Amino acid sequence: MFTSFTKSTLVTVSHAIEQAALAAAEDGPMVVIALFQRLPYFDRERLVYERIAQRAAVTVVGMVSDELPERIVGAYAVSLREQEPLAREWSVAVLTPRFGAVLVAQDREKVDPSAETIESGRLFDGWSRFRRDDALHEVLRLRTELADRLPATAQSAIDNVVQRVRHFPATPGEVRVDASAGFFMKQNERHRAQIRSLRGELEGSRTNPTESGLTTDQGVRRWSGAGGTTASGVLPVALFGVRVTRTQTATDHQDRRIEAREAEQVVGVLTALLRPEDRATRVADNEFVLIMPAMPQEQALRMAYRIGANFVKASQNNPFLSATATVAVTETRRRPLPIDEIRQALTWAVAEGAPVVTLKTE
Repeated sequence: MFTSFTKSTLVTVSHAIEQAALAAAEDGPMVVIALFQRLPYFDRERLVYERIAQRAAVTVVGMVSDELPERIVGAYAVSLREQEPLAREWSVAVLTPRFGAVLVAQDREKVDPSAETIESGRLFDGWSRFRRDDALHEVLRLRTELADRLPATAQSAIDNVVQRVRHFPATPGEVRVDASAGFFMKQNERHRAQIRSLRGELEGSRTNPTESGLTTDQGVRRWSGAGGTTASGVLPVALFGVRVTRTQTATDHQDRRIEAREAEQVVGVLTALLRPEDRATRVADNEFVLIMPAMPQEQALRMAYRIGANFVKASQNNPFLSATATVAVTETRRRPLPIDEIRQALTWAVAEGAPVVTLKTE
């Protein structure tokens, strides 16, 4: 049965399975197969898998990459194709004649709104078992899926472990271990959700009322992956650059107070469009960047026109606002996000008098 988990929880489960593979045990030859989606995620765990490969009869790692690692000591690296289902899969399987553990998760390409970062909040549908026969089924599935990309030596080593497994019955007590591991996984996700909720309440209590709904530029860069482990090619993100042009100019003290009120209204128009998982930041006096994860390209383009239309409507109905908006938009899987490029496209759009421009980033 599939359950939705954030990436942060799956990292913990993966590490638990990897530690099981590293534990000293006299339970026969071991096979380990892991799918990492993208190379940066594997690079973070490279040393762990080189240690695992020293203990295992065969270790296989797979990922989408134009340049597979030149050398993984003792392990086989397999290239996944961008469009095949395995490219969206996060799997770890460990199998010996007496032990098995497995995690299988499919990328939903969505984000938990309360997550501390886009990366840690990525959502997956998956399951995990600490049962040998479940691990056996997954090893057989992955061997079949990867057969045309595995050398004969790797296939033979996997087959040898599988044959040894079939000579021994599963251990009755593993049901207890699996129940404990399942409880831990659910509790871990529940506790992380509570922490995320408390963090959101704390950050909300510190928000400047005049900038309500905006995140600092530094906060947006950290939230979107700067400085952490992230990878291009996974979660799609809609990115908007918005330049607001006021059609009235302050001339005295009273007008400047009106202008300050107008600035509040500008922020209000923009932040009213945000979903819980979105972020907006002010990057200049009259310029903003909006980040909307998991928004399809067509919907992002509609949103770009909606931003402009909302400013027209607000200016007609609000005596404290008289402004128009120019918007640059892209849907991207690049990391880090091309914020500088979207701002350059926005500058071009303003110079050309174009209300909306699209930017191709792939």
